[in-house]
Amino acid sequence: MFKTLENTKVFRDPLYGYIQVKHQVIADLIDTKEFQRLRRIRQLSGVSMVFHGAEHSRFSHSLGVYALAYKALSDIEILKKTLSEYEQILFMCSALLHDVGHGPYSHAFEHVFMLGHEISTTKIIEGNTEINQVLSKHHKSLAKDISSVILKMNKFKIVEQLISSQLDIDRMDYLERDAFHTGATYGRLDKDRIFRMLTIKDEKVVFKEGAIHAIENYLMSRYHMYWQVYYHPVARSYEIILEKIYKRILDLYKDSKLDDDYASYLKTIIENGFEEDAYFELDDYYVNGLIKRFSHSKDDILRDLCLSFLKRELFDYIEVNTNEEEKMSRLVYEKKLSEYHYKIDQVTQRTYLIEEFDILASSIHILKSDGSIVSLDQVSPIIKGLSTSGIKTDRKLYYRGSHE
Repeated sequence: MFKTLENTKVFRDPLYGYIQVKHQVIADLIDTKEFQRLRRIRQLSGVSMVFHGAEHSRFSHSLGVYALAYKALSDIEILKKTLSEYEQILFMCSALLHDVGHGPYSHAFEHVFMLGHEISTTKIIEGNTEINQVLSKHHKSLAKDISSVILKMNKFKIVEQLISSQLDIDRMDYLERDAFHTGATYGRLDKDRIFRMLTIKDEKVVFKEGAIHAIENYLMSRYHMYWQVYYHPVARSYEIILEKIYKRILDLYKDSKLDDDYASYLKTIIENGFEEDAYFELDDYYVNGLIKRFSHSKDDILRDLCLSFLKRELFDYIEVNTNEEEKMSRLVYEKKLSEYHYKIDQVTQRTYLIEEFDILASSIHILKSDGSIVSLDQVSPIIKGLSTSGIKTDRKLYYRGSHE
């Protein structure tokens, strides 16, 4: 039996009103230093260079995903009947902690230093941390079981699908939250309808036919958010400069030319990979301080990149099709661009299946009135068309232009 609070705690949220915390384990997890660190990591990194309101944190997103888990358990009768008390707590804890391993300006950081946030998350959950102490105090198996959900080990199938699938509470929160803070108009989702139509059959999360229109709207919103917000070329340019700063720092370290003590925490990560004490020092504040400091570096390349980052002198870009390699090579040669001053960046997205690895891993299942289960594209002509024709690829060469 998991202890509940004598007085329910609440967080006031711009999307959901009051987020309620009734269980001691959730309250304790929120108060840990590892979870509080998420206040200092932006949810959208470079997107704020385009949409100035996008200043919200991974803390607020993580609380939001927890709020949707809490709402699902309150509103969806089949979940209350299907999931044991332990699985319900597991669901809420996994929702809260799913992003706790994100690094500063996450995607560029993970790419250069090869630290996936899922693995970092599980190391924090199971390591010598306040989070692990809280989880172990409430149940000896909780930490390991949350890790199994994060890593999709198929041990708690329903919880995993609710946390991470083509239609899950993580995506539902970030789409609506990111739309709210960027001012985008296409992030509104009919979560109530989707939850009302959600049910469980054969250990699968499925949706009754009445949810089809709400799910179509969700998928279209997702598609537009990716192209209009997440894949915006200015945001991508900002991320690429940050990636090049990280790469230059890494290369200077390899050449024994990174002699600044302020970079010691980052050096520890480069040397050892994930290391708890050093990792917890890494947040956007730390990286911003590092970039400010290195804007006075003796190294010309690092100084130039850091100044560009601070002054928002972003890389220029041109469209580059696959048959235009010669045009790209000529531009790089003519401008005498080093490897730190250009990058070919390609993004591809489908309306129905965003990440390539999701194509076989998951889909959205519809429960028909005759009891059969089919994939969404079999009953939605809109999605059937978009799942093939709604594939879009964008390939650009980003390069250091002239900023005199």
